[in-house]
Amino acid sequence: MKIYFAASISGGRGDQAIYQQIIELLKQHGEVLTEHFGSAALTSAGESLGDREIHDRDITWLRHADVMVAEVTTPSLGVGYEIGRAGEWGKRIVCLHRPSSGRRLSGMIAGSPGVTLRAYADVDELSRLLNEVFRL
Repeated sequence: MKIYFAASISGGRGDQAIYQQIIELLKQHGEVLTEHFGSAALTSAGESLGDREIHDRDITWLRHADVMVAEVTTPSLGVGYEIGRAGEWGKRIVCLHRPSSGRRLSGMIAGSPGVTLRAYADVDELSRLLNEVFRL
């Protein structure tokens, strides 16, 4: 299974350590095409590639993915865009969110019939939660 993991980059990297842990858990279920999104070296300044290169590369990965998993606690225009595109293409979309963060999740994500939304309190819950999601 090919997994496209999406998480905030330009919107803020405060949850980077969580992203890395999610990626490690996702690797138990398949190939994570965007493993570098969890890297501590990736800052909110982004990558050294041009914007068009990043867009085209990431869209290609998303097209080839069997499932999209997005951590949506930190709002991100890019992640929202990717969720929209994945939905257009009929991809399976799983969004992970920590309600305890104090951030309200956009109704466009929470209310989307094409999104499976899973709330979690801490990373310790994620292994069980992802096992349940990938058994579906």
